[in-house]
Amino acid sequence: MSATLTLIERWTKTREYSLRIAAYLSAEDAAAQSMPDASPIKWHLAHTTWFFETFILETFDPDFHAFHPAFKLLFNSYYNGIGEQYPRPQRGLLTRPDLKEVLEYRHAVDERIQLLYQHHSSIKCDELIELGIQHEQQHQELMLTDIKHLLSSNPLNPVMLAEDTGILDTVDAIPAAIDWHYFEPALQEIGHHEAGFCFDNETPRHRQFIEEFQLASRLVNNGEYLAFIEAGGYTNPTLWLADGWNWIIQQQIKHPLYWRHTNHWQEFTLHGLHELDPLQPVCHLSFFEASAYASWVGARLPTEAEWEYAAQKNAQLTQLFACCWQWTSSSYAPYPGYAIAEGAIGEYNGKFMVNQYVLRGSSAFTPKHHSRLTYRNFFPASARWQRTGIRLARSIGKD
Repeated sequence: MSATLTLIERWTKTREYSLRIAAYLSAEDAAAQSMPDASPIKWHLAHTTWFFETFILETFDPDFHAFHPAFKLLFNSYYNGIGEQYPRPQRGLLTRPDLKEVLEYRHAVDERIQLLYQHHSSIKCDELIELGIQHEQQHQELMLTDIKHLLSSNPLNPVMLAEDTGILDTVDAIPAAIDWHYFEPALQEIGHHEAGFCFDNETPRHRQFIEEFQLASRLVNNGEYLAFIEAGGYTNPTLWLADGWNWIIQQQIKHPLYWRHTNHWQEFTLHGLHELDPLQPVCHLSFFEASAYASWVGARLPTEAEWEYAAQKNAQLTQLFACCWQWTSSSYAPYPGYAIAEGAIGEYNGKFMVNQYVLRGSSAFTPKHHSRLTYRNFFPASARWQRTGIRLARSIGKD
């Protein structure tokens, strides 16, 4: 999306892209939920609409009326300041409203947002529309990862996307070996400081001291990770964090989420089931798997400060964006001086700053113009249904 578009033009294109994703699915696809962490596509379409209705129309529209009073509960995700929420693990049970009514809901709210923007726009309203755009873009990525998890559960291995749709579940392969790039020690400022949107968890900008280190030029690929599997990586407890070892034993995990093995290795994608490409970056890994692999090759995961410092300094690093989210060893915590915003909007990021790890970069599923150097994604250590991968780091030994 061009930065020269107006706010309302960017909002319109964002709303259209969600419908474009949904258009590849049947009504049955859009209503199903494959696990508690995922949500039906129909719910994503309704929730992102609820966001605009609740935080913008209800606040700024002098003639506000709810499209449906029950939607305030059904499509509230986690905003306790707004009210009760329908249980997340049971969203797939919501056969009503059906997809047709959800689309009618989107259309009605969109019309009212456009009228509001024309007649009652303000700086605060514009800020919330911008936040709503960014929020919906996050859900667009979730829509793709959630439907991928759902379709992967079907023994028919259904194809969602043709290769010419412009939405890809693969990236350009890099055949070259990993190079190691050296970075000097530095007292480095990290965090957002430029013009343009950022989430509150990217601020305030602050200084961190970074020891000298090396960072891999590209992400770990399928072939390299397959060597880890064949060397017994999933059966060697010395490579794993204690919680990670317990996790793979309890869940009987032996390979990445979408890998399949009969006589040979295959990988399920939104383009269907394909032969495993050794040069594609390995993805859909948990923090536990990423950490174990790093230990196996005598490396480690970078801190988020190292990642941001290196990405800013070295143009030779590849696959930083639009490939896989990259696990860091940094716990998701507030930056020094961080303050949670007032009201329900303050629940957007701050209350999740516990028991999660930071990921940097962006993935092939991340909408264009939604990534930036300071973006802080975050997930629990066991999460792997997102397009998450590995960039290795190494410390410099001291004599």
